[in-house]
Amino acid sequence: MTQGAFDRMSLLGFLGPVPTKADLAVECLERVDCGRYVREKIRYSVGPGEFVSAFVCVPHDLTGPAPTVFCHHQHASRFDLGKSEVVGLAGDPDQAYAHELAERGFVTIAPDAIGFEERNWSPDGASNVTWFESSTRLVRGRTMLAACLHEISAALDYLTSRPEVDATRIGFLGHSYGGRMALWAPAYDSRITASVSNCGCIPFRHSYSHDTGIHAEFVVPGFAASHDLEDVIACFDRTALLISAGTADKWSRGAEELFAAVERQLGDRAELALYEGGHVFTPAMRERAYQFLTDRC
Repeated sequence: MTQGAFDRMSLLGFLGPVPTKADLAVECLERVDCGRYVREKIRYSVGPGEFVSAFVCVPHDLTGPAPTVFCHHQHASRFDLGKSEVVGLAGDPDQAYAHELAERGFVTIAPDAIGFEERNWSPDGASNVTWFESSTRLVRGRTMLAACLHEISAALDYLTSRPEVDATRIGFLGHSYGGRMALWAPAYDSRITASVSNCGCIPFRHSYSHDTGIHAEFVVPGFAASHDLEDVIACFDRTALLISAGTADKWSRGAEELFAAVERQLGDRAELALYEGGHVFTPAMRERAYQFLTDRC
């Protein structure tokens, strides 16, 4: 836990230099009618020579600007998968939450994170390149987490420029890796009004074990010497948070302990949902997540 005052400026100090915003220069590469919504594949710039591919799902027959949700994909060491799994084109059907939310009337965006799917530059398109991406930033005094958070904000910039989107109702949803990002993104970008972290709430203090460890994306030099996730969440401005966790999930270790601190900070903006089971995102877990986003966005 923190030693002394901690706020967003403190957080930015640990993250290091944040990439400069660039002209998104958005290209729409394809449009597919999926029945209840249209799925667009887009490409946009997040910096010099750095492009992101994403799927955007826009429901048919909207009567006005709709709430939107950033849907962050999981890790699972499946570097060949990213946005495609979240919209239901590949991988685990239980991870297709961008698709399911679009069917419920949300505008959703699902980009590839650094090193995943179309952004995996390894020869086989499936090897782990994230440690390269992290280490080559660290030696220059930068962090991969700053880049990841910058890219989330860039996606929100794009979404809120669309007439179909209500810029006052922005959600975030993620499982595993995405669930961890669901705890950091609202601290960085206060436009997020509701965030759901599924099976990704493990604090740093519970991560120093061989079966968990620290993902490359969350290597922030010096941060965990005096701080942890409670301090990150304390930087939330107006965001409501649902921590969804499996009782037998190693990536949910410390969920109740973390929630006790979060509840003191956020009050009735914080909720905890515990489920018997492991590292999964079952229909029941997703239903609770979707209801939370409906109520809070």
